[in-house]
Amino acid sequence: MSLNEVVSSERVHIGFFGLRNAGKSSLVNAVTGQNLSLVSDVKGTTTDPVLKAMELLPLGPVVIIDTPGIDDEGELGLMRVEKAKQVLAKTNIAVLVASASAPLSPAENDLIKLFKEKSIPYIIAKNKADLLLTLPKESDNEIYVSATKNININELKEKIASLKKVTDSDKKILADIVKSGDTVILTIPIDEAAPKGRLILPQQQVLRELLEIGATALACKPTELEQTLDKLKSPPDLVITDSQVFGEVAKILPCDVSLTSFSILFARYKGDLKTVVSGAAAIKNLKDGDTVLISEGCTHHRQCNDIGTVKLPNLIKSFTKKQINFEFTSGTEFKNNLTKYALIVHCGGCMLNEKEMKHRISTAVSANIPITNYGIALALINGILKRSVEPFEEIKDIFD
Repeated sequence: MSLNEVVSSERVHIGFFGLRNAGKSSLVNAVTGQNLSLVSDVKGTTTDPVLKAMELLPLGPVVIIDTPGIDDEGELGLMRVEKAKQVLAKTNIAVLVASASAPLSPAENDLIKLFKEKSIPYIIAKNKADLLLTLPKESDNEIYVSATKNININELKEKIASLKKVTDSDKKILADIVKSGDTVILTIPIDEAAPKGRLILPQQQVLRELLEIGATALACKPTELEQTLDKLKSPPDLVITDSQVFGEVAKILPCDVSLTSFSILFARYKGDLKTVVSGAAAIKNLKDGDTVLISEGCTHHRQCNDIGTVKLPNLIKSFTKKQINFEFTSGTEFKNNLTKYALIVHCGGCMLNEKEMKHRISTAVSANIPITNYGIALALINGILKRSVEPFEEIKDIFD
């Protein structure tokens, strides 16, 4: 992936929702100008959410999501409805595709309630408007369209673009703690878990932002950190490390040099740093028989010494000296019922958009289950939690 590309997790996610045969897939195809979704007169043709990252004028980089009908039936149909509702966790803008010739159904009104509950800006696209003799007056968040006759498709895109302003954010990963002229060292292990020939996404994004800020970015392996420091005339302003080598890096680095990790940066960038730092304390309170959920936002091929399924469980058991049970989720899967867990340890969420990462954190908070992050958990286990989050003003009071 090029550093110049906008990754899917940073794009505006636009979800198309509605009843079966409302014309969701046809409207997705009309809006995108591509045959992204299979179209049929048979109810329930869309059986799983279909995601496509693309450029959509006048919006720019987006992810378009076509969803199954919210009124699907039967055991399999209910599973499809649940899949459609799961998409709401990552949706920045919702388009409810409804019939132009009928009032909204109870299921459609329930969807609107969900949009409002989840603070998702939405548009009601009254489809098949070509079948009407005249077009009724529209409300501010309503538009009459025809996917087959291309009526008001550009106007619909303009309406969606107007809602994009609501979702825009100026938030950066590092801009408030690093300034132009600073020197930042990135320590990046090149081991069996490192992808061949490339950097992983958090490393790419951090490096790119450092260059945009005007900072001097130096990258080295942990084994080369000491000689890299020796070559500098003055200490670096910040060292960012892979969380897995926190202990190794902390021993080499002078105590007065700021230290954090890629995972902690993304906990702050995508989620709620204060909540996940506070949640780390639960590691110390784990008891024999407790169950810990370890959750990842991606579905990468697991290595024999995988961080989520091997290293973290072993380190937590070694640190607590307790017999802990572990369960794992990955990708779009995340438990709705969290009551059985004593703790959730989540990855940095680099493959999730901010909306979905915050949804997962709020789900844990609502269930009164502590949640933390890979990097924060590893910092605590290595005895450097306070040091690893010192650069961030918003969590100072946790350690007061």
